[in-house]
Amino acid sequence: MTIEILFRLLGSLALLIYGMKTMSDALQKLAGSGLRHILGRMTSNRFSGMLTGVFVTCAVQSSSATTVMTVSFVSAGLLSLAQAISVIMGANIGTTLTAWIMSLGYNVDLTNVVFPAFLIGMVLIYRKRHRFVGDFLFGLAFLFWSLVMLSGVGRDMDLQHNADVVNFFASFDTSSYFTILIFLAVGTLITCIVQSSAAVMAITILLCSTGVLPVYMGIALVMGENIGTTATANLAALGAGIAARRAALAHLLFNVFGVVWLLAVFYPFADMVCGFVGYDSMAVAQTERLPVVLAMFHTCFNILNTVFLIGFIPQMERLVCYL
Repeated sequence: MTIEILFRLLGSLALLIYGMKTMSDALQKLAGSGLRHILGRMTSNRFSGMLTGVFVTCAVQSSSATTVMTVSFVSAGLLSLAQAISVIMGANIGTTLTAWIMSLGYNVDLTNVVFPAFLIGMVLIYRKRHRFVGDFLFGLAFLFWSLVMLSGVGRDMDLQHNADVVNFFASFDTSSYFTILIFLAVGTLITCIVQSSAAVMAITILLCSTGVLPVYMGIALVMGENIGTTATANLAALGAGIAARRAALAHLLFNVFGVVWLLAVFYPFADMVCGFVGYDSMAVAQTERLPVVLAMFHTCFNILNTVFLIGFIPQMERLVCYL
């Protein structure tokens, strides 16, 4: 990999993170106190709380923003711990929209959308009345542009013809649980370090789309990202009270439990998800469908984990209080 391609890769990831943050900030400002009102009021029961988490996270395009906001509400006494847990479950489902947007960037040419969005966004920013809408379009344009750039970087890297890279990933036994655990740990560690599951998801999709990273390893990285993304809320809760730390811990336990049960049925579940999108896990010539496989897996995993655990919120509440 040349220095130029490395800088293009890092720059594209930086642009992706900036675009996501700009979109999230603009939508939160656009909603104003209404977003906080929704989060604070629409949590009368576990199901409405979960749906609120889905809605808010889809709106602000950041599960971390929703979770940190929820933790701060618990700290301020505006939400109970049980209400917060249901919102966090919904946030995990809502964040899967990001993976679908990224998979779209690898299957659809977004170039025709990027520059009109920049132009309209700039016009609206200078018209003070619609500034936040302009900020949102600007962030969206940066997000799409970063995906176009990442797709180009993937082609230029030509990893599928790099013998060293191919041999490195081929040295892992994809049928071994030890390999899955290694990539699970790597996904968790990298997400904790960069504090952005979106950036790690983008890297995972990039590697899979080039054909060098087998689908099982890519799915293991996505599982690790689910655990690593809880670091943001736990760091935010460190300086808060005991209630906030309990809410952040509930987020971690929820995702860890999901990974544990999924490991028990990892290969059948992964093959089932591949079947949903018509991908053969033993094939090597269907790389264009891998981004969709990862997005579908992310969605199925978080929905099923919520379905399994939403009935056990009181037990989760007692467990985090005990811990």
